[in-house]
Amino acid sequence: MSSTQKKQFKLYSTPTPNGYTASVFLEELKAAYPPFDYDVQAISFSKNEQKEPWFLKFNPNGRIPVVVDQTRDDFPIFETSAILLYLAQHFDTDKKFWYDPVTHPKENSEMLQWIFFAHGGVGPMQGQSNHFNRFAPEDIPYAKKRYLEETKRLYGVLEMRLAGRDWLVGPGRGTYSIADIKAIPWVRIHEFAGIKTLDEWPSVKAWVGRAHERSAFQAGIKVPA
Repeated sequence: MSSTQKKQFKLYSTPTPNGYTASVFLEELKAAYPPFDYDVQAISFSKNEQKEPWFLKFNPNGRIPVVVDQTRDDFPIFETSAILLYLAQHFDTDKKFWYDPVTHPKENSEMLQWIFFAHGGVGPMQGQSNHFNRFAPEDIPYAKKRYLEETKRLYGVLEMRLAGRDWLVGPGRGTYSIADIKAIPWVRIHEFAGIKTLDEWPSVKAWVGRAHERSAFQAGIKVPA
């Protein structure tokens, strides 16, 4: 694929856990399925670009990331879990990172459960902990404690699941999948949320470290540069 040819996807993003969820999976697909590739446009929060009319046409909610499928009439996909599932279903043809609902119904359901756990739990609760501990215009001790403790509780749930396992989903010790890609970008920035170390959750700590050993994961958390 030439450098001037339109690539399959365009990612609109910024360096945040939600942004990294999309870029990590795009990098995993890029490594697994050459010549799969994508373009990136960084979105500036300081300029409030995510609220501009052109961006709202892609995502009326005004949030990153957005992935635009340039092979399907510039079809936009927003919400990280929707992005992961869309990319998996349409472009991970060998099912390296997900489970087919027909051939592996139990594993597919497990995968969805953990994706939704991270989407509805880890991300929002840790995000609120980030906000009240770092960005809130007033000090609200109850909110700071509430969201920090809930984040820790959710880490405890992950610890229970990962005891004796390498990854969240799959038989035996599990297989690296989009369920892991959904959660790890949040857990890896635990210090930003006020949790200095993962020592209390050794299986979670090992799980995050395992992901960091993957070259595509490392590439993904550098996007956008």
